Amino acid sequence: MLRHMRIFTILIIFTFFYSAEAMAEETLFWQDCIKEAAKNHPDLIAAVEEVKQSEAAKKVTASTLFPQVNANLGASTKKTTTSSKSGSSTSDTYTYGVSGTQLIFDGNKTVDNVKAAAETIKASQQNYRFTSTEVRLRLRTAFVNLLKAQELIKVSEDIVRIRKSNLELITLRYESGLEHRGALLTAEANLAQADFGLAQAKRDVELAQRQMTKEMGRKEFIPMNVKADFKVIDTAKDRPDFDKLSNNNPSLLQLTAQKNAAEFGLKGAYANFFPTLSGSAGANKNDTHWPPRGNQWNLGLALSVPIFEGGLRFAQVSQAQGLLNQLKENERSTRDGIIVTLAQTWTSLRDAIETVDVQYKNLIATEERSKIAEAEYATGFVTYDNWTIIEDNLVQAKTSYLNAQANALLAEANWIQAKGEVLEYAKS
Repeated sequence: MLRHMRIFTILIIFTFFYSAEAMAEETLFWQDCIKEAAKNHPDLIAAVEEVKQSEAAKKVTASTLFPQVNANLGASTKKTTTSSKSGSSTSDTYTYGVSGTQLIFDGNKTVDNVKAAAETIKASQQNYRFTSTEVRLRLRTAFVNLLKAQELIKVSEDIVRIRKSNLELITLRYESGLEHRGALLTAEANLAQADFGLAQAKRDVELAQRQMTKEMGRKEFIPMNVKADFKVIDTAKDRPDFDKLSNNNPSLLQLTAQKNAAEFGLKGAYANFFPTLSGSAGANKNDTHWPPRGNQWNLGLALSVPIFEGGLRFAQVSQAQGLLNQLKENERSTRDGIIVTLAQTWTSLRDAIETVDVQYKNLIATEERSKIAEAEYATGFVTYDNWTIIEDNLVQAKTSYLNAQANALLAEANWIQAKGEVLEYAKS
């Protein structure tokens, strides 16, 4: 029995560590993150539901164009008391039938309302696109930040190695009487700073992982790694036509649809001044016994004409006109803002891409200079002050190059979002 319990315990421990290792080793590519966010992100799900609501609202509005048919069934008992010797009498009434009404004319108000509802559907669809662009930007930002944090650990470990090597060399020279105590203390402080940078980089990884968890729409946190190259794909080398690009932006298209809906709303407000004509028909059976046998039917027309309502309809027209004018100006302002944003993000992208090239050349030059300076310092041809400046430049160059790569990817993400591209945008 004891032997079986030991085996069972070993299996549990093995399973626990195996599961933990499997969780830690989860590796995600960019397309994996897109698929998961498209399926699970709450903002996208909410935007889809908004589209469904607007589609249902259109059906509700359009339903008044069709005949409205109702069925009725009734039974009642009436007791009458008199002063005569007969005392009281009871009578029963039974009835059933159908009735219907049909709108014939209302100045095209209902038709215009249906058209306005159709434009509202377009607006909600463009809102979904806008939400998708926002989700993509946040997801891509989280992805790049996690990728940068992972690489920063490698860079930080490299910096720790450099600082340890520097400390070892300075310690030997200090013990030999060739270097002063200030240099030794500075080398120790540099190593402490490098160790702190490494610990900070490891903490940043977990923070970036939690941001990725949120942007993918996951309900539970699971440690993950992302895998990608620090390579900008959507480089946009040639200056694009910003005016043309702005026409496909979901923010602008949403406002355009809202403006179109307001135009139909204005027409509907004017239609309130027209009479409303509707027809009705019905057929019923009623009797004092069940089933009733008496037949009754009716046909009719109803005409309603507004005469005086205290200026209500004039106010409705003024309100609809004001909304339309507001949306027209919002559309123009949004278009101008989108064009400026496109120009800014394109400029930032080009600057970021070129900065990567500059920082890479600086890193290569600094690494070569560090190798030479280390050898010269070891043989006494370079003073400590000059050598430590070169080593500090190397450390800074490694970090600057990584930051430049990450900034270029973030600039690309902002450029793609400014163009109005959705989550599934394929170039990166």
